[in-house]
Amino acid sequence: MKRIADLDPDQMTPAQRGAHDAIASGPRKGVRGPLAVWLHRPELAQHAQALGRYCRYETTLPPRLSELAILTLARVWGSEYEWYAHKPIALEAGVSRDVVEAIRTHAQPVFSQPDEAVIHAFLTELHRDRKVSDARYAEAVERLGEAGVIDLVGLAGYYTLISMTINVFQVAQPAGVPNELGE
Repeated sequence: MKRIADLDPDQMTPAQRGAHDAIASGPRKGVRGPLAVWLHRPELAQHAQALGRYCRYETTLPPRLSELAILTLARVWGSEYEWYAHKPIALEAGVSRDVVEAIRTHAQPVFSQPDEAVIHAFLTELHRDRKVSDARYAEAVERLGEAGVIDLVGLAGYYTLISMTINVFQVAQPAGVPNELGE
């Protein structure tokens, strides 16, 4: 059960309404999940949604790699809502079903594309060790470029914030949608 109620738009303060309208009129086309939680602190909602817009829609990483990164982070954090929201987007962006299933079950994915292997290994190492080795960093720069690595770390920070929000406030996927991560 969600720990914090969604706000009724008719009951919002002007700051909350401004944040709500900015989010709803953007590429997300609505205010759901962790964004709805953040509306309780409209200043956080405004800044976080701007970072999220960049991380999701404007980085140097193509959608296939961004969505693979998001699923990897959803699995690391056991974030069912994030998994629910991004699994279909990842599949549509070209992440293979076998890779998605391997991530879901904590198996080592078999990647057909080296850039995907780098994304997964980099994020797995970063979250396990709280840093990345010189070798992993060099491999990531070689495959993604320096800008891509910077964008990947920014995306990791943002989706960690998303996952923490989902987990702390118990944001669930819609009724009737089963948990896939076993959390």
